[in-house]
Amino acid sequence: MDKDTPAQKSGEFSIGNDLRVHRLGYGAMRITGKGIWGEPADRAEAIRVLRRAVELGIDFIDTADSYGPHVSEEIIAEALHPYPAGLVIATKGGFDRPGPDKWVENGKPEHLRSACEGSLRRLRLERIDLYQLHRIDPKVAAEDQLGTLKDLQAQGKIKHIGLSEVNVRQIQHAQAIVPIVSVQNRYSVTDRGSEDVLEYCEREQIGFIPWFPLAAGKLSGAASPINRVAVRLKATPSQVALAWLLARSPVMLPIPGTSSVKHLEENVAAAALKMDENAMQELGEMVGAR
Repeated sequence: MDKDTPAQKSGEFSIGNDLRVHRLGYGAMRITGKGIWGEPADRAEAIRVLRRAVELGIDFIDTADSYGPHVSEEIIAEALHPYPAGLVIATKGGFDRPGPDKWVENGKPEHLRSACEGSLRRLRLERIDLYQLHRIDPKVAAEDQLGTLKDLQAQGKIKHIGLSEVNVRQIQHAQAIVPIVSVQNRYSVTDRGSEDVLEYCEREQIGFIPWFPLAAGKLSGAASPINRVAVRLKATPSQVALAWLLARSPVMLPIPGTSSVKHLEENVAAAALKMDENAMQELGEMVGAR
């Protein structure tokens, strides 16, 4: 990948110590229809977004078989295959989708095997670099779910394994079964419920992928600290929120998603935004966090 790009300014992280990516990635949930269901309103624009993301230096794209379902993975392959060297596509399995905005956990081994095979086929890959368990299904023994991913890894269908929406105890339990290289939890400047998980990931050198990184709709308001910092830094509130995440931790891998090229370019420009100590402190105090 060309290193002289806007995304390069976000810094780098090695997922699993061997997948080196720029720390600002792209989340491909939004290139689907309403309710994360069916085709996007503008498929051609979705393809332009993905191609522009790569041009801007993004080399980490996060998706899931449940986005659409299947639609996001299919569009990624249509837009980017054959993939440029160094592009890491992470996907996830573990949900059934009975309808728009409906998500049902399914961690049965046969479902996870089928989900992984489907993702390989749709993404036109022989091996998925990072395969994440979308949720640990409470109805199925965690050992069976993680053991299935371990088997797929042994078969060469998965390189690395990650988790999503987990606590520290669940990560530790999973690590006793199979190496865990990433955790994807909800986290943003206005939502820090996973602070302990982030700190654990820092200690273990596990990539922390915050989903909902912009906490859509919560960044506006002239009196908000985010808005005050944005005015001072001549940036948008969204750019400040992303720059705060990048400055917060070296294991942070934000994946803002959008279905618009203009919004994508605005997000990637956040990689160049320098957060001073005053800005970090002001935003840190928003929810009583450090």
